[in-house]
Amino acid sequence: MPDSSRREFVAKAAAIGAPAVRTAWGQSSPNSEVRLGVVGFRSRGRDHYRTFAKIPGVKVAFLCDIDERLFPGAIKEIEEIGGNRPETFTDLQKMLQRKDLDAISVATPDHWHALMTIWGCQAGKDVYCEKPVCHNIKEGRKMVEAARKYGRMVQTGLNRRSEMRNQAGVKFVREASFGKAYRAKAVVYRGRVSMGRVQESSIPQGVNWDRFLGPAPYRAFNLNRFHYAWHYYWDTATTEVGNNGVHAIDIVRWALNKNVHPVKIHCAGGRFADDNTDQETPNLQNAVFEYADGTLVDLEVTTLPSPAFGGVHMGEFFYTPNGYITTAKDWTTVKGEFTPQTTPDPPSGISLRAANLSFPNIKYVDGPAIPDISVPVVSHFQNFIDCVRSRKRENLNCEVLEGHMSTALCHLANIAFRTGRKLTFDPATETFPGDAEANALLGRKYREPYVLPENV
Repeated sequence: MPDSSRREFVAKAAAIGAPAVRTAWGQSSPNSEVRLGVVGFRSRGRDHYRTFAKIPGVKVAFLCDIDERLFPGAIKEIEEIGGNRPETFTDLQKMLQRKDLDAISVATPDHWHALMTIWGCQAGKDVYCEKPVCHNIKEGRKMVEAARKYGRMVQTGLNRRSEMRNQAGVKFVREASFGKAYRAKAVVYRGRVSMGRVQESSIPQGVNWDRFLGPAPYRAFNLNRFHYAWHYYWDTATTEVGNNGVHAIDIVRWALNKNVHPVKIHCAGGRFADDNTDQETPNLQNAVFEYADGTLVDLEVTTLPSPAFGGVHMGEFFYTPNGYITTAKDWTTVKGEFTPQTTPDPPSGISLRAANLSFPNIKYVDGPAIPDISVPVVSHFQNFIDCVRSRKRENLNCEVLEGHMSTALCHLANIAFRTGRKLTFDPATETFPGDAEANALLGRKYREPYVLPENV
């Protein structure tokens, strides 16, 4: 980027930092139209604009992406769904200056989530941000600070929280209706085909590669670093743990009602069975989190061929003294019936009591049914729009602090994996006491001018 462009960018960023451009939401009529801008829409972002455009009283008025080739198809769809032609931008800073923009929906690569959310808050816009909420732990905390400082509604895209059966199952676990859970396990088995190797090439016409990289180090253009394949590089992604594992670990943390970080973390894994690849991140990770109260949480994530665990390729298991609760088959319980053997003592007088107790007869049967909840449930997107209107942060199904707490588990697993050892974490300071190597991975080095502000 030329120096003049950098100076202009920094100047605009400083201007956006002032809350003077804040929109009037909070004083507006609940019936007012919500004008939304979707940022990043080649993949998941398509679902964003398609869904928002169908919600009554919402207009997808703006689109923003660094790949101009995507605009014609998206514009056509929005015209067909919503009946309006959205304006387009390749520069989010310019879009945020629009006073007729109420909220943004961010579906970009992971490394952009924090900056875009913070800029949106500073500009007085509410934000729906896809999972994982951030690229590192420091970013997540800054996002929470920005949401609080500017009074913004910030929803994290952990949309399983808006599904009725998940809400019912979480309630069941929290109420200890089948015994108090002392341990939980989350598994994600998502098969992926090797990305192979690709040579560097020229930047395609219509692609702003500098903006795509943003806060990440500059790299020459390579198709394996671009659309979706960016998931396999440390610069831009959070491994499959952050990509899909965050959905499963969020359900676990939510159900266990863990509103603090764990104190011990270990993660083993690696990249197996795929040597001919540009991929940097592992394709197998096994993490264990230990909480101060003794609760254990396991997370297993792989993209290699794997059998379904307990009948699910992605799901959760909660272990209690009575058996276990699982999301397999739409949240069910399994009761473990252990009865001691009754083998009589032999004539020799040697007691078989220990053997009878240690090797019981074991049977697993269906446990109690998990009842549905009786409250109305709306989609994650609709929930966000409802809170944009009501200004009730507490009604967001996954407010940014919740997103930060769950995403932090993914980052902690990745840091333990990268350091190759078990780590001790201080939940209060969100640091690793006396561990410079691990602390260095709590944040990142930002490429100017795309720098995370110290003071949001």
